[in-house]
Amino acid sequence: MTAPSTTMRAAVFHGRGDVRIDTVPTPVAASGQALVKVLRSGICGTDATEFKSGPIMFPIDAPHPKSGHQGPLIIGHEFVGEIVELPGGPIDGLSVGDHVASGAGVACGACQRCQQGRTNLCERYVTHGLNIDGGLAEYVAVATSTLVRIPDGCSLDAAGVAQPLAVGLHAARRSHVADGDRVVLFGAGAIGTFILAGLISLADADITVVDFAGERLDRALRLGATRVVPVDENLHHALRTVVGPNGADVVIEATGAPGQLDLCLRLVRQGGTILEVGLPSKPQELDVHKLVLSEVTIATTVAHVCGDDLAPSLDILAGTDLGDELVEAVFGLDDVPAQLARLAAGEIRGKVLFDPTRTA
Repeated sequence: MTAPSTTMRAAVFHGRGDVRIDTVPTPVAASGQALVKVLRSGICGTDATEFKSGPIMFPIDAPHPKSGHQGPLIIGHEFVGEIVELPGGPIDGLSVGDHVASGAGVACGACQRCQQGRTNLCERYVTHGLNIDGGLAEYVAVATSTLVRIPDGCSLDAAGVAQPLAVGLHAARRSHVADGDRVVLFGAGAIGTFILAGLISLADADITVVDFAGERLDRALRLGATRVVPVDENLHHALRTVVGPNGADVVIEATGAPGQLDLCLRLVRQGGTILEVGLPSKPQELDVHKLVLSEVTIATTVAHVCGDDLAPSLDILAGTDLGDELVEAVFGLDDVPAQLARLAAGEIRGKVLFDPTRTA
């Protein structure tokens, strides 16, 4: 295998609206890391928000409190590739030449939350592409603990959405969905679709997906939703008909739209669960009296637990058409700024991926 060059091309965030394809030093893998040649890398709403309105999360103007990184950042926290170097030899069942997906989030493994298996809440948690350099580049040095071998039958394009699917699967787990549950899911965009796939993998439930009429709802039906309900003037009546007089067992809010959490509370049954996924731009009002008197549980979710969620996500992708449904196109690195602008403008309905090996 040819040794990597000492420099590489990468998509680097310098500030609001300023992502450049720079030539930077190729990273060197340390002990416990692998050097991965990136074959697919994606962008998500967080990247688009930083591009449009940031820096908010990206540590550009001040050091990140956990990683210490400050300044221009190689973005990209959804990436897959080929292991080209493993200092010290095979580790965690991985070898040079393996095609792998990364969960991107690096946990310490020692703090209380890590010991409880909640590695996404690690006291020293950092994420490639958000707090430290990421995978929208030709190479990335990443902890082997974040890597899972891509199974046979799973294409690179499909594997390229394994990380966000793991986020959706973790969210579905947090809802505690069970066989026979009546579920209402608000939002059929990328994250809503990943949550839908997670729900279907976990339980035999009756799942109603709500969004604006169009391709998103059509896709939800193709992927296994029991039914879809379009957002229109009849929405409340339609949903009340679906959930019946007792309400839904689980209601999931994955849009962040104003007033949605209160609507979820009006739809959920006594003793039911609301899972809040979306992030509203402003504080929201909530009928706390109904919340308390109905003993409703409000759960939230963030990121994923790599050890629990990434491998099952790859298995889902290997066994379904989810990747084909969501991946709109694959571009080269030079297209990253333009596609970020498209995503920030709401012009991308699924996922776009980038192949750093592709030449213009």
